[in-house]
Amino acid sequence: QVQVVESGGGLVQPGGSLRLSCEVSGTIFSLSALGWYRQAPGLEREMVATISSGGVLGYTDSVKGRFTISRDNAKSLVYLQMDSLKPEDTAVYYCKVTTFSLTGSQHSWGQGTQVTVSS
Repeated sequence: QVQVVESGGGLVQPGGSLRLSCEVSGTIFSLSALGWYRQAPGLEREMVATISSGGVLGYTDSVKGRFTISRDNAKSLVYLQMDSLKPEDTAVYYCKVTTFSLTGSQHSWGQGTQVTVSS
């Protein structure tokens, strides 16, 4: 069973930085697609950043140039470096792991970590 655990959230002032980490176990990490998503109160969960097994990156427009997703296959970790944070980045951030098999794909989610951007 795939286990996904996020960490690194917290309270930060506007313009500040945070780095989120996501530790994955129970799967072949290097073959997995990874993503960070977020959900603010009253809103739907949205994709923030993704990274494929081959290192292809994707970002939602609102975070381009400010957030960076990366992965460490040796440690089974995926990171989200968040710089120039804005109050509108406040949300619960979730890590999503997509694994692939002959029968299709499977998605696993962590419990989320709260990020609050406020002065």
